[in-house]
Amino acid sequence: MTHDLRLLAPALATWLTAAATIGLPASLTYALAAATTLAALYLLVTHRRPSRTRPNPAPSPATGANPHGGSTKTARPSSAATSRPRRWPTRRRPVGVVLVCVAASATGVALRATAVDTGPVRDLARNSRTATAEVVVTGDPQPRPGNGRRVIIIRARVETIPGAKVRVPVLLIASHDRWLHLVPSQRVRLHGRFVPPRGADLLAAVVIVRGPPAVLRPPSKIQRAAERVRARLRAASSRLPPDQRGVLPGMVVGDTSLLDPALADGFRAAGLSHLLVVSGANLAIVIGAVLGLCRLGGLGRRRAPPVAVLAVLAFIVVARPEPSVLRAAVMGLIGMLALFTGRQRQGMPALAAAVLLLVLIDPGLARSYGFALSVLATAGLLVLAPPWRERLARRLPGPLADALAVAAAAQLAVAPVLVMLSGEVGVVSVFANLLAAPAVAPATLLGALAAATAPFSLPLARLLVWPAGLAVGWIIRVARTAAALPYATIPWTSGGLGAATLIVAAGIAVLILRSRRMRLIVAAAMTGILIAVLVQRATAPGWPPPGWQMVACDVGQGDALALSTAPGQAVVVDTGPDPAPVDRCLRRLHITDVPVLILTHPHADHINGTSGVRRDRDVHTILTTSLTSGREARLTHGLPTRSAQAGQQWRIGDLTLSVLAPTATGPALAPEDDGTTINNASVVVVARRPGFSALLAGDIEAEAQRALESAVPPVDVLKVPHHGSRSQDHRFLAAAHASISLISVGEPNDYGHPSPATLRLLHHLRTQVHRTDKEGDIAIVRTRTGIATVPSRAP
Repeated sequence: MTHDLRLLAPALATWLTAAATIGLPASLTYALAAATTLAALYLLVTHRRPSRTRPNPAPSPATGANPHGGSTKTARPSSAATSRPRRWPTRRRPVGVVLVCVAASATGVALRATAVDTGPVRDLARNSRTATAEVVVTGDPQPRPGNGRRVIIIRARVETIPGAKVRVPVLLIASHDRWLHLVPSQRVRLHGRFVPPRGADLLAAVVIVRGPPAVLRPPSKIQRAAERVRARLRAASSRLPPDQRGVLPGMVVGDTSLLDPALADGFRAAGLSHLLVVSGANLAIVIGAVLGLCRLGGLGRRRAPPVAVLAVLAFIVVARPEPSVLRAAVMGLIGMLALFTGRQRQGMPALAAAVLLLVLIDPGLARSYGFALSVLATAGLLVLAPPWRERLARRLPGPLADALAVAAAAQLAVAPVLVMLSGEVGVVSVFANLLAAPAVAPATLLGALAAATAPFSLPLARLLVWPAGLAVGWIIRVARTAAALPYATIPWTSGGLGAATLIVAAGIAVLILRSRRMRLIVAAAMTGILIAVLVQRATAPGWPPPGWQMVACDVGQGDALALSTAPGQAVVVDTGPDPAPVDRCLRRLHITDVPVLILTHPHADHINGTSGVRRDRDVHTILTTSLTSGREARLTHGLPTRSAQAGQQWRIGDLTLSVLAPTATGPALAPEDDGTTINNASVVVVARRPGFSALLAGDIEAEAQRALESAVPPVDVLKVPHHGSRSQDHRFLAAAHASISLISVGEPNDYGHPSPATLRLLHHLRTQVHRTDKEGDIAIVRTRTGIATVPSRAP
């Protein structure tokens, strides 16, 4: 199959130029645009003049005698006589067109860079000044874990600041929950500190917002209608099981507000995360359904595309103009234009045209990972899937060959970008997509019909949602099963180096597959490695080790610990920043019952994973500090909650928990607290059982540590406070006399944890230091000579 690649070079040039020039000084980008414009004009306008030719001499007689009696030979035309005017070189035109695209892309970036680099908003940012501004929300609020607390990221456009009217994009970082309820196009007033953006982005400033928003204007009529559709779809899905009601709106309109983060992590591990965002597949299903209905309604080829265009525009508004939605929409509109004009639709020109137009309209897409994933997946389906389908069809049934070719082509095309983002290579993703594929179209189509009917008839929408939920349930089961398989993902180097090495590895694999001898050698080597791994797993003890006393779960930059109380039962202390890692850790420990869940303090890196602990487990009691938060209350809703006080004791089996802090006269929370007060109010617990003891110190800092020095008993294990930060008291750490110190920390992190000074202090105290970022989940076990650590991976 041949592809029309004439638009490929202009599209790539436009994309790469925008990606390379974002972040450069505007003057340099203008210079690039000017230089490429001049070069393009030279190639497209000028051409070489044709060479002058001499007149051909009169031909001599072919035969006969000349006047002097000699014979005459046939005259050969001279080279000048045969020379023709040189044609304008055919390669000049494509190069000129590419340079025009480079110039246009650079000009667009330069104009936007000039707009954001100058003006009163950037002046406020340069001076880190605080001001009141009126902004228009341009994107959905996105909650993110922050420095000890949840933050909300919102893209917006500043329109008014004191003394000036402007129109520049900014990024808002807020913490008040009312920011989560904003809808694009709403106008609000805020008060915050303006700072320069850190990365290369077309933003005038980053605004650290204080307090809630003051709504000045409701959303536009279009956005109100879109939000009504999304809300009614959520209402129609409310009677589905929790997982299905979270996934279905995400598959249909990209609404993941009800999605459990642990389930989202399972979709990512299974290679199915693309189903949780609106993509070209969703739009193709919608367009196909609309065109089919038009055909049934008697609309011809000329009248059906305008109806489909209106459906696409409505779909974009409801699903929000995300990069994948925009790319798919532009491709679909180009294809329908081809259908409307009667010309044959071709995939690659449509994809290239979509990239070209979108990057020229919004250069910021050039650095969007979502946009890159969408484009690469579509390119894989267009280029790789057809020949693979033909080869597989020789040995497999047609539908199976189609599904396998599509899944493999899409996954292979996006693999380099996924490695750059996650540092992992999915092993089971192709098979997971193959199993989920039959349910995707029914779930999407029925969900879209439910979204269209929900604003008018909620009972009818609920009737449509029920079979869609069944299809979604199958997809969820596939995702969970695939994510739970051993080695579902393989660690890989992240970033550009990881992508480059993966491409090289793929090239080597292609060369190996093309040689029969190499295939045999590699197959023999892989068989030997597989046998060795199986023998090692059969002879080596598994993880977790039998008789474990405590496990520090690797939850990234956060804390989560489990204290064994009985088979299948454990006390859990903190839950980490996300539900998925702690859920995965407790599943490996086979924990189904949690008699006490201790939340040491209400910072996101200690409580946001609470839903992961509650998943498929019985949690009986919550023990927390008196400084609670609304977020903590929502996470623990429906469970008995008690405030910890110094002197309390809890006994579960042979495990005794003694609370050392906080005291009744604990710290008061200041209005502008930076997190230190909440850290110092952490629940501090000593856990004991025969042959084992541990001090679990939450995130208390040096001040609170000094207040507890006299109350600290000698223990076997110390959970180092606050992820090994610099704020440590030497006498507090020394009083524990711990032979093992555990640091729960993520890699990488922006806080410099653990501090080199703290590591030197712990080594000076002659305690063994173990870190979750280096060793994964770390189990503490009893031995004949004392206690020891068993990490889940080699440091």
